[in-house]
Amino acid sequence: MNFLAHGWLARGGSDDFLYGNLIADGVKGRDLEAWPADVAAGIRHHRRVDAWVDRHPVVLGARARAPRPGRRYAGIALDMVWDHFVARDHADAALIERCYRVLASGEAPDRLARLVPALIAEDWLSRYAELAFTCRAMAGLGRRLSGPNRLAGLVSWVEADYPALESDFNALWPALNDALGV
Repeated sequence: MNFLAHGWLARGGSDDFLYGNLIADGVKGRDLEAWPADVAAGIRHHRRVDAWVDRHPVVLGARARAPRPGRRYAGIALDMVWDHFVARDHADAALIERCYRVLASGEAPDRLARLVPALIAEDWLSRYAELAFTCRAMAGLGRRLSGPNRLAGLVSWVEADYPALESDFNALWPALNDALGV
C-alpha cells in the first residue's frame, strides 16, 4: 500500500504506466490481458519492485524485528512507513497531483474502489509525511482486513522502532533507485 513510493519510481513513464503502478495492489492474478499495454506494464513493474524489496536484507531484518503476532502483516506496515519517509524526505507536489489526477481518471479495481476516493480527497500522499497520520492510516487499513486488526497492533512497534526503520529506509531507498536506474 505504498502508493507514493511506487509513484515516485514510475514517474518517468506514461500516465498509463503510472496508473498501473498505483493500482497494482488491487489487481489479482497474472492475466493482465484486459488491461491496456502500458497499464499492464505498470502493474508488472510494481510487482517486480515489490519482489525486489521483499527479498532485500534490510526489509527482512525489519520484518524480523516486528512483534511476532503481527509479523505476517509487517510487510504492509513497512510499505506505509516507506511512503512516510518518501513523503517526508522526497516531497514532490507535482508528482502527488499527477498521481491524484491519474487515479481519478481511471476506475480503480474493486479492492481499491473505496480507498482511492478517500486517498485523493484527504490528500494521503502529502499527509504521509506526518508519522501520526501514517499510523492512523495503517490502523484504518487494518480494519478493512479480516480478523483482528494486526496493523493497528503494529503501530506501537513502528513508533518504538522508528529510528531503526529510518536507518533501514536510508539504506533501502538509494539501493532500490540504483537497481531500477532511477
